[in-house]
Amino acid sequence: MLCKIGDVEVWRLLEIHGPFLRPEELFPTAGPEVGARIEELVPNSLCPTSGKLILPIQGFLLKSPSHNILVDSCVGNHKTHPDDPEWHGRSDTRFLSALAAAGLTTADVDYVLCTHLHADHIGWNTRLQDGRWVPTFANAQYLMPRADEELQRGRDSDTYKESILPVIEAGQTELVLEGHRLGDCITLIPTPGHTPGHVSVRIESGGKTALITGDALHTTAQCQHPEWHFKYDHDAESAVTSRISLLEQAAESGCLVLGHHFALPSLGRVSAAGNAFKWEDLD
Repeated sequence: MLCKIGDVEVWRLLEIHGPFLRPEELFPTAGPEVGARIEELVPNSLCPTSGKLILPIQGFLLKSPSHNILVDSCVGNHKTHPDDPEWHGRSDTRFLSALAAAGLTTADVDYVLCTHLHADHIGWNTRLQDGRWVPTFANAQYLMPRADEELQRGRDSDTYKESILPVIEAGQTELVLEGHRLGDCITLIPTPGHTPGHVSVRIESGGKTALITGDALHTTAQCQHPEWHFKYDHDAESAVTSRISLLEQAAESGCLVLGHHFALPSLGRVSAAGNAFKWEDLD
């Protein structure tokens, strides 16, 4: 277990942890010294061989007294990503083994909550069975941001056909708007920009609070530099606005913060620091 928020257990489901892309490519407006700045703020986060930023790809499992909720489902197996050899046609047991280590099977997941519909957050939504894509979590309701589904449906990509459409056709999808609540503990916070319908997740239980960022941030260095644009943001300026708002909420409340792509342990707190914010890891 990674941490506990009141009565809600939070478990890490780690699928990939390794070099992704160079900082100069990921943060194109941050200047040529962005790599050195990230290494200063997040030591050992750059691969010494390639200079690429090391990022985890992980989901978070929330075990509440009433529901088992998976927040994002990583890259998945056998998915089509011809431009990314690390993601293309994977056949790996790490994600499902992490679920088993949390004491659950795929049948035990009640909800799959998608912060957004990028390929590295929805891959295990489905799995290949007898040549067909079927929902991995047969008993789960999948919550997807409505604006993201509309965008992905228009693109009609392999990602849509493999990881989104089969869940819709199975009748297991609920398209949701920001502010949606799941039980007494979970609220979706609007953080658009990275994608049109991107949401972060607030957990409230037993007088304790935590925020799961999704891709509102990709590295804790963005706490001190929320103005940095990210290569894959749909609307970079809206993403900056959402990022600052989320960091303000975290700093004002003093709550725990979990980042899907933050350097491990991916858990900490945010405080105000002048015109920006400061990150503190929690082991």
